[in-house]
Amino acid sequence: MSGAVLRERVEEALEYAGLKDRANHRIDTYSGGMKRRINIAAALLHKPEFLIMDEPTVGIDPQSRNHILETVLNLNREGITVLYTSHYMEEVEYLCSRIAIMDRGKIIAEGTLEELRTTVGDADSVELVLSDAPDSLVEEIGNFPGVLQAKKVDNAITALVQNGHEKVVSILEAVSRSGAKVRSVNIDEPNLESVFLKLTGRALRD
Repeated sequence: MSGAVLRERVEEALEYAGLKDRANHRIDTYSGGMKRRINIAAALLHKPEFLIMDEPTVGIDPQSRNHILETVLNLNREGITVLYTSHYMEEVEYLCSRIAIMDRGKIIAEGTLEELRTTVGDADSVELVLSDAPDSLVEEIGNFPGVLQAKKVDNAITALVQNGHEKVVSILEAVSRSGAKVRSVNIDEPNLESVFLKLTGRALRD
């Protein structure tokens, strides 16, 4: 591209990235989020049919993150196929029509979100944020009837539990017996994070 065509495409790409007002500024003066967005602008310059985005929202401000997510959706609506990699499961749920889960460099599951959710059946994800929790507590919770899996990461225990809203009472009683203090409890119906935990055996933060 050159001449008027190039100038037009640059203007369109900067508009898409929300950086038109910074067109004449040096990129080394941009914030981290702006640098991610200018990368997207550069990738869009030649109107690709297929775009690969590798963790584009890591370490950026919430405004830039939201802008990037909306940009991905708009690009897809315009007919561009986007391959999007992320450790943020909520982004994948929000953006992707088809999902592949990788573990140790290999694809271990693939399908739509609904197809992947069926791998955990009716299990809910129960997360307990605790203080002074003994290591033996996660093993005790993991042996409860209806608990499919339990993992401890830092000060949080995450468990896949069938009928989690009913079983959480027994879990909290075990926490109380252990002497640990409950800082928060969260129960989520099956989502992509619970699928990931079920398939890999490791919480996302490992």
